[in-house]
Amino acid sequence: MFDSVLVANRGEIAVRVIRALRSLGIRSVAVYSDADADALHVRLADEAVRIGPAAARDSYLSIEKIIAAAVSTGAQAIHPGYGFLAENTAFAAACAEAGIVFVGPPAPAIDAMGDKIRAKLTVSAAGVPVVPGRTRENMSDDEIVDAALEIGFPVLLKPSAGGGGKGMRLVHAQDTLREAIESARREARGSFGDDTLLIERFVTNPRHIEIQVLGDSHGNVIHLGERECSLQRRHQKIIEEAPSPFLTAEMREAMGAAAVDAAKSCGYVGAGTVEFIVDGQTGDYFFMEMNTRLQVEHPVTEEVTGVDLVEWQLRVASGEVLDLDVSLTGHSVEARVYAEDPARGFLPTGGRVLALREPTSVRVDSGLYEGLVVGSDYDPMLAKVIAHGRTREEALRRLDHALGQMVLLGVTTNIPFLRALLRDPAVRSGALDTGLVERKLDSLTSAGIPDEVYVAAGLERSLEPPENGSGDDPWDQLSGWRIGEHAWTTWRINDVDVRVRGDEVVVGAGEPVRARARREGADLLVGSRRYAIARDGDVLWLGHDGASWALTEAEFLVGASGGAAASGGPVKSPMPGTVLVVRASAGDEVTAGQALFVVEAMKMEHTVTAPVDGVLAEVHVQAGQQVALNQMLALVVSHEE
Repeated sequence: MFDSVLVANRGEIAVRVIRALRSLGIRSVAVYSDADADALHVRLADEAVRIGPAAARDSYLSIEKIIAAAVSTGAQAIHPGYGFLAENTAFAAACAEAGIVFVGPPAPAIDAMGDKIRAKLTVSAAGVPVVPGRTRENMSDDEIVDAALEIGFPVLLKPSAGGGGKGMRLVHAQDTLREAIESARREARGSFGDDTLLIERFVTNPRHIEIQVLGDSHGNVIHLGERECSLQRRHQKIIEEAPSPFLTAEMREAMGAAAVDAAKSCGYVGAGTVEFIVDGQTGDYFFMEMNTRLQVEHPVTEEVTGVDLVEWQLRVASGEVLDLDVSLTGHSVEARVYAEDPARGFLPTGGRVLALREPTSVRVDSGLYEGLVVGSDYDPMLAKVIAHGRTREEALRRLDHALGQMVLLGVTTNIPFLRALLRDPAVRSGALDTGLVERKLDSLTSAGIPDEVYVAAGLERSLEPPENGSGDDPWDQLSGWRIGEHAWTTWRINDVDVRVRGDEVVVGAGEPVRARARREGADLLVGSRRYAIARDGDVLWLGHDGASWALTEAEFLVGASGGAAASGGPVKSPMPGTVLVVRASAGDEVTAGQALFVVEAMKMEHTVTAPVDGVLAEVHVQAGQQVALNQMLALVVSHEE
C-alpha cells in the first residue's frame, strides 16, 4: 500500500478521498486554486499545494502543475477523484512517465472508453448491445443531419469526448437540428476540448441504469450491482438509488455480465461504471458509455454492499488481488445538493455560506463550511445526502427527513425541489424514467415566498435594537411604540409591504395575523415554527424544513407604498458567468424572444433573449466578459415608447 497520495480534485470528492486515506493511515496531499485556498479539503489534508488561479484550465486541469506538486511532495500515487483529469489519457500517461501511480485504469482503457464512438465499437465487438445510431469519427454537420433523417426523430446528440450531460442535446424535429448541433459542439469544445459528436436513437420511456464494476491488474473483474439514475434534469443526475426498483434478479445478472464483458474488453483496472439505457416497457438494455472513474453516486453502492470503493481503488492500484464476496443489503438513495434555482430553469446560483447545519442521522459527503464562497468557476454541486434503509420506502423517508433537517443559508439551493421530488407518487412507486422531472417540473418547483415567511421577517426586524441604542428604552424601539398604543411600522421586504404592530402582522394587502417571535440561540421562533437565521448586509436569510429564503429590506417605510414601474426592456444576466456569444449589435431591430446572448456558468449554457419587440439601444458586454447575476447586458427600447 502507498505511504503518500495526492488528490487531484476539489470539493466533496477530495474530502471523501482524503478521509479514506486518513482511515488507511496514508499521508494525503491536497492541491488547490486561489478560489479554494480556505477549502475544506485543504484544511483536512496533511499537506496542500497551490497550483494556480481560479480558472480550472490554469489549475485543476494543468497536468504539469499537478505532476510537479506530486513530485515535490513525494506522493507515490495520484487519486483523480472524478471530473477534471480523471478520464484524461494524457494525464494517466504523464503519471506513468513521472513514476507515479495513477489510481485508475491504464491509459489504453481510458482511451478506448473515453471516446464514446470507439467505446461503442469496442463493447459491440465483445457482444454487448448498443443503441442504434451512427458513431463514425469526425462527422460533419451535414453527415449528422443525414444520420438523423436515417435514424428518425427524436435523436440524441452526444459529445464523443465526455459525459455528465455536457454538450448533450435532445432533438425532436429537423428544423431545430442544425442549431442544436452548433450549440452541442460549442459546449463540448468548451468542456472537453473536442467538439466531435455522435448521434443515436432516443429510446422512449428510458430508464438510466448503470453497473458498478471493479477490476484488478491480475485480470479479475467483478460487478457490485446496479444504480438507478433515471431522475435527471438536463441529462444530469439528481437522485440515484441502489438497487434499481425496476430490475429483476435475472436482469441484474444479465446486465452485470454485460458490464463485466465491457470492462474486460478494454483491460480495465480499478473502479468504473458501465451505463445502460433501458427500455422501461420491454426491459431491453443498451450500452451507452463507460465512465472510467469513480462516479458521483458511488456512495449508494457502498451503502448496500458494505464495500469502500475508494479503499479498493487504492488497493488494486497498489497491486493487490481483488478478493470480494459481494451481496446487496437493504436500499440506499442519494440526493445531490446543488447551488441552483429549479424555479429558474436550474440556473446556477452563488453566494457565501452564512449558516450551515448538516444532518447527522444519515451519510453526508460534503465540502461545505461556513464562510465558503460559491462562485461560477466550478460545478454547482455542493454536497450529497445519502440514506440507507431496510426497504426502499424507509430509505426514501429517511432521506426526505434528513434534507428537511439541513440548514444552508446564503446560497439558493435545490433542497426544496429534492424533497418535492422524493414525495412524488411516481417516484415513491418506482415508476421512473429520464423525462419524469421535466414533465412534472411545474409541480415540483415554487418561485413564490410564503406569507408566513414575510411574517417571520417582519417580526424579526421588529425585534432588532437600534444601532445606537441600548434597546431598553421604549423611545428607542423600532416597534412603533407610542403612549397609549402601538402604531404600525412598515418595511418593504422583497418589494412587499410588511406592517407590524405588536403581535399583529399584515403582508401586502392581506388580513392581519397574530404571531409572536423570539430568538433562541441562532434561531428565530415564530409561534411553533423554528427558522434558522442569518444576515448578510441588508439581506435576511431564513431557513425552515430545508428551504431558505433571501429577504431584502429595500427601505424603512412609514405608510409608504408602491414603486416606480420599470420602463424600457432591460436585458439582464440570469446567472453569474461568462458571455460566450453576442448575437446582436446596438441599433439592431429585435423581436421578443430573439436570442441576444449566450451566457455560460459552471459548464452550463443559457440563451438570453429580447424581452420585447424594439430596438437594441445599448449593449454593455462583449464575448468573453465576466458578468454577475442580474447584471445588465443590454437595453431594448420598445417601439411603443
